[in-house]
Amino acid sequence: MKHFELLSAGVLLILLGTVVPTFAQERHEEQAQAPKQEQAKPEKQTKPVQQKQQKQQPQQAKAQQKQQPQQAKAQQKQQKAQPAQAKSQQNQQKAQQQAKGQQQQQKVQQQQQKVQQQQQAKAGQQQGTSQRPQRTPQAESKQRGEPALRLSARGQGRIPDDRFRSNFGRGHEFRIGSPRMVDGYSRFQYGGFWFGFVQPWPDGWYYTDDVYIDYVDGEYFLFNPYYPGVRIAVNVVL
Repeated sequence: MKHFELLSAGVLLILLGTVVPTFAQERHEEQAQAPKQEQAKPEKQTKPVQQKQQKQQPQQAKAQQKQQPQQAKAQQKQQKAQPAQAKSQQNQQKAQQQAKGQQQQQKVQQQQQKVQQQQQAKAGQQQGTSQRPQRTPQAESKQRGEPALRLSARGQGRIPDDRFRSNFGRGHEFRIGSPRMVDGYSRFQYGGFWFGFVQPWPDGWYYTDDVYIDYVDGEYFLFNPYYPGVRIAVNVVL
């Protein structure tokens, strides 16, 4: 009996010696496999994401391919628009240059007209001086002997248009002779009307010179063809 108990005890020890290491080994292997499985799970999760990205890549490539022709067309439009813009700018510059040229031409023409007018005025003065009648000593002494004019105030008398056209203006010259004193003022008569002097008699004019009456700026003036540019105001005495 003792021998049998010893054998059974030895067998139990042997079994314990073999079972405990195997259990520890299995426990260790389970612990070692657990992180591997945990690590493997993210790998499984990343696969769908990669697949989605792979699917999206061709779509993005197609979108880029579609955009490229549009971009090329836009660039072509811009390139076509650039010459048109350049032409419009050139046209604007030409128009501005033409406007400046026209302004300069107008200025030159105005200057030329002024010069011509001045030359004509000088020529008229020269002609007037050359055509002035020769004054005899008797005419000069008679003119000096005339009394100074007694001037009148400006009046509002008016000559009818038909009478004016038939007797007055540049084509109707006459000679005053000698002014007369009427109602205390110097007067002369012509064309059926009496006239008074509003301004003094100019130097160099003679009462025997050919003169004419014209209507300018709402007033009547006496002109002497021998002295262009000079005039004296007169009024119609009614």
